[in-house]
Amino acid sequence: MTTEISDLIGSGLRNIGNMFLYDPSAPMLFSSGFFWLLFIFFLPVYALLKRSKAKMVLFVVGFSLYFYYKSSGLFFLMLIGTSLVDWLLSHAISRISGKAGRLAVMWLSILISLSILGYFKYANFFLWNWNLMVQGNFQPLDLILPVGISFYTFQSISYVVDVYKRRIDPTSSWLDYLFFLSFFPALVAGPIVRADYFLPQLKENRVATRENIFGGLWLIIIGIVKKAVIADYIAQYNDLIFNDPSLYTGLQTLMGVLGYTMQIYCDFSGYSDMAIGLALLMGFHLGLNFDSPYQSRNLTEFWRRWHISLSSWLRDYVYIPLGGNRKGTVRTYINNFLTMLIGGLWHGAAWKFIFWGAMHGIGLAVHKACKPWLGKLPDNWLVSFLSWLVTFVYVSLLWVFFRASDFESSVLIVRNIFIDFDIHQLPQFFEARMVWCLMMIALVVMHFVPQKLTDALGNIYVKSPWIVKLLVFVAVVQLVIEFMSEEVVPFIYFQF
Repeated sequence: MTTEISDLIGSGLRNIGNMFLYDPSAPMLFSSGFFWLLFIFFLPVYALLKRSKAKMVLFVVGFSLYFYYKSSGLFFLMLIGTSLVDWLLSHAISRISGKAGRLAVMWLSILISLSILGYFKYANFFLWNWNLMVQGNFQPLDLILPVGISFYTFQSISYVVDVYKRRIDPTSSWLDYLFFLSFFPALVAGPIVRADYFLPQLKENRVATRENIFGGLWLIIIGIVKKAVIADYIAQYNDLIFNDPSLYTGLQTLMGVLGYTMQIYCDFSGYSDMAIGLALLMGFHLGLNFDSPYQSRNLTEFWRRWHISLSSWLRDYVYIPLGGNRKGTVRTYINNFLTMLIGGLWHGAAWKFIFWGAMHGIGLAVHKACKPWLGKLPDNWLVSFLSWLVTFVYVSLLWVFFRASDFESSVLIVRNIFIDFDIHQLPQFFEARMVWCLMMIALVVMHFVPQKLTDALGNIYVKSPWIVKLLVFVAVVQLVIEFMSEEVVPFIYFQF
């Protein structure tokens, strides 16, 4: 009996220990229970250490690196190495007086960062395409894409470029820079935080206010609802359509496309809400990353509202350096196209992402070319509605190429919608997918709620008594339990 109890205790301790080790099949996510268990213990320790900036930085860096280890294994060592190289080269840039020398060191840093990203993310893509050209016998490299590498690489590049342009001074402490690059709320899927925006906050070491804390909790609740309730539930039907589009009618396919259009917004903006909310609990502001993008009436407006941290990064570090709109009309169109092409390639190493980015680039160029004509149209509800409809349809159809497994499947999905569509199937579809349809309708309505009303709801929550906050929390937990999948579903942008 004693031996059996000892074995049972030993097995239990091993299982608990394994929870703290990296598991490739179950990376740690904001939507996982284990993360929130750790965060509950992290937050009071963080609050106690807040008065001592050095201790706070060391503690948060340690937690962030552990968080990354639980998300991506030993690749946390590469993150440490990247931060050290960037920090040393940024100091070299600040010490060199000659412009040519500073420029050379800046490009050295950028090339190192892009080489690491290129190897892990694009090596097999380029080798596969080279193999097609030379008719070789291609064997893909056994590569695992480190989680979040696309996000922290862009942060790294912007930091070095800003040091070169004298926008910021390099951090005096390497740990401060590692804190910025590894800050766990924004580490694996953004927002892409700028050093000139974040580092002054670290220097000030501001204590979270009551508004920060409860405003952060509100954003976390909203993010959980978007991701764990809405996105994960509607994804179950969307996946059926995209996994085998040949089995479904045009109307069913259209519903799947509309579903994914809403799913990717709820999934990604939900992650951003949670990341921004977690940072607010710690007294840091990450900035707005989504601003009701599906309200946009043209593609230019869409990219000012969708993934704002990426679109502003591409504008400042790709579009403007290419010449922006300073080199004539034709060059402006080309710069728009190239910027979005790079944005598409950033999303993934596949021709479908390149096509997606290229079509957005073409759409932006067409919108700019038509601006003089569009400016002559009357500013009424019909013009606004048609502008919104064209933009929404264009964006939604391009999401097909973003989501589908290959280009052929994308074409089949679009073809099904236009060739095999029958509106008379709608009542039958609604009856079969009633909860899905009601959730989609509610989502559309909520998306078009004025921002002032959304902000007012947040303010009401912040000022409400603790019993109201508790009831909201219990209601959200109940919703998650009701609609949750059998296992934790990774965020869509987790793979980028």
